Amino acid sequence: MKVRTSYAELRNLLQGLSFCVKYCCKRNHLQTIHLYSKIRPKKSHILDCSGNTCTHRTVPPGSILLWRFFSCKQEGTKIPSKRKQNTAITTSELLYKNLLKSEQENWNDISARYKDMTERIKEKLEELHNKYMFNSESPRIRFGENVYFEENGCIFLSKAHDVDEGNIDILFSTEDLGFSDAFIQRIRISPDQRYMAIGLKSENSEEAICVIMKLGHFPVMEKVIPSVFSFEWATNDVLYYTSQKNLKCQNVFMTTFTNQKHTKLVYTEQDARFFVDIYCTKDRRFLTINSNSKTTSEVWLVDCRQPFKLPALVQARTKGVIYHVEHRNDELYILTTYGEPAEYKLMKAPVASSGMENWQLVYALEKKTKLVDLEMFSDHCVMFLKIAGHLYLNVVSFVSHSVQSIKLPTWACEFELESHPEHTTSTCYFQLTSPVHPPKRFAYSFKGNNLIEQAVQEVPIITNCHTTRLLAKSKDETSVPITVFHNMNSKELHRKPLLVHVYGAYGIDFNMGFKEEKLMLIEEGWVLAYCHVRGGGELGLSWHKDGCQRNKLKGLHDLKACIMLLHELGFSQPKYTALAAASAGGVLAGALCNTDPELIRAMVLQAPFVDVLNTMMKTHLPLTIEEQEEWGNPLADEKCMKYIKSYCPYQNIKTQCYPSVFITAYENDQRIPLTGVLRYVQKLRKAALDHASRTSKKVTASFIVPGNWSPNIILDIRANGSHCDSSWEDSLQEVARHLAFLNKELEEVCHFQHHSKSCK
Repeated sequence: MKVRTSYAELRNLLQGLSFCVKYCCKRNHLQTIHLYSKIRPKKSHILDCSGNTCTHRTVPPGSILLWRFFSCKQEGTKIPSKRKQNTAITTSELLYKNLLKSEQENWNDISARYKDMTERIKEKLEELHNKYMFNSESPRIRFGENVYFEENGCIFLSKAHDVDEGNIDILFSTEDLGFSDAFIQRIRISPDQRYMAIGLKSENSEEAICVIMKLGHFPVMEKVIPSVFSFEWATNDVLYYTSQKNLKCQNVFMTTFTNQKHTKLVYTEQDARFFVDIYCTKDRRFLTINSNSKTTSEVWLVDCRQPFKLPALVQARTKGVIYHVEHRNDELYILTTYGEPAEYKLMKAPVASSGMENWQLVYALEKKTKLVDLEMFSDHCVMFLKIAGHLYLNVVSFVSHSVQSIKLPTWACEFELESHPEHTTSTCYFQLTSPVHPPKRFAYSFKGNNLIEQAVQEVPIITNCHTTRLLAKSKDETSVPITVFHNMNSKELHRKPLLVHVYGAYGIDFNMGFKEEKLMLIEEGWVLAYCHVRGGGELGLSWHKDGCQRNKLKGLHDLKACIMLLHELGFSQPKYTALAAASAGGVLAGALCNTDPELIRAMVLQAPFVDVLNTMMKTHLPLTIEEQEEWGNPLADEKCMKYIKSYCPYQNIKTQCYPSVFITAYENDQRIPLTGVLRYVQKLRKAALDHASRTSKKVTASFIVPGNWSPNIILDIRANGSHCDSSWEDSLQEVARHLAFLNKELEEVCHFQHHSKSCK
């Protein structure tokens, strides 16, 4: 399978493909999807050889999730009689299938109205993709004298001096080895480069496998390990990995590739609220076994020099204390929430006495500061921060004990840290981007203590988009940040369509990386607004805490205040305003539709969480227990139950004038129960139709007179794709449908404007 080909021939073969930056946390356990948008370049994922993905983030354990955790598994009514129980399950399944079939038929009937516009939008998005992302190459990962990179399901190897014009070896191909329906999720190279461990995942499943390749003149597949989430090499021939079952990781195994091959269990997590993953320190001195809930951490060290020795505890879990571990010069550098204020701090302790009583402060973040990422080098620590919506680079020198803070360009909204396999490197490379600005490469030189903008810029620079940062006063007078993008040439912004984005959960902020569809909307005169409401992480850990559990309504109040301020300042108006949300963002979006439907005309939801109460009442679902730290436990606390019921989108649907709604859901989604989405759509559609019937002077079976507008409530259930991943074609089609729907809805505003009356 070792094929020799020139780099030019390879680039021609892979023409049009570019790598997909997967937003991962190097210490946490799940990857994230784009908010609303899932468009991503065709299958190509870069993963480095040092134990870090190409981009990663340091965020609170369990708080990086842009989706709900819950499985779609259903449970029948518990009746003592086995025969009756089987009948109940069969009946439930039959009702579910009939409802699913009905929604699929409904979509087939109405999808034709969006077909032509969907195709036009797809063509435009592909054109923009080719223009701005065509020249994007997979980052090349240097490992000694070798350079590894991955594209389109293949892993390639070249010598450092040959990488541009020399020969390239194909080490692995998903298609050649019978994994054509999978994509490469991660890769780890053993220290001596004799073995390569590859994580493969299907786009229609949560399950991943680990394939071990023995490298050499003719690479061969040594072993396949099923149901693996994370894995790291401790030595040249000892691999540690976590097993995943029902969306949970609680066991760590060690497997050897010596003459006497064996596998054994080395760690088990007993608490269902905790999720376990593995990380390799930057200097490859230790593996860390990280057991994290959403509020608490515990870390165990595996000495890579003695991989068969039992793991050593760093600090026993303490409720409310999160910590992550790196290593440098026989000291542990600990990123933790321990102490006041309740934001991240960088501390250190000797390896031999790592308990909390020995932690010494190195650097503390100020209040309302978001730590986006942290990277350790031999003599420096680089922190990527967000302060009041602006991006900063803070460089901590371990030699001079100084801190240099650099404010980055105001247009930038997102960091993309490039891989640094050598912790002794003298330069930190990263990219800056925004939803409407393609990635631009920068470097920070430790020797020169300066920021360098890379001269080579093949991608056209966006110059006609203006970025504005606003603050809205919420119900309790809290200032809520909003990031707004609009075309600088646009006039009469109050007449332009506005697309508002919201999330507000798990302490995570928006993924504000470049997306072709956002740029397309700007070019067509749209205004884009991102509401950084409480519950998210834009202003640090306290911002999340102030919007979860019994503070969830604060996020709803924030969202309302943001939209009202946008309208007051002349950014569009309600009849031209649409709302977009994904996954847990569906809670606040759906709640706003119940409380203030007059603020928006249309809404698009992607795999939305809209049935909070019923889901949190079902403890048989594998991830309900750990979700209680975000939403509360309605089974144990009646006040909590009443509070969830007060904002739950499904529970608060009522007969009133609703905006039009387009929902995309997935048959294979293990995190959002499809039954909850189906129930929500049925109830919402009935409420909207009941309102139209009551207020209409004349209603026929197929037509409601223009003076009493009736919203479109559409559910598109995708057979392919899942909550986390979809193919390039599926994600492109999905986003094009969303935009076609929004364009149609706002076009109808103009058509009916001279007939319309206010909804009451």
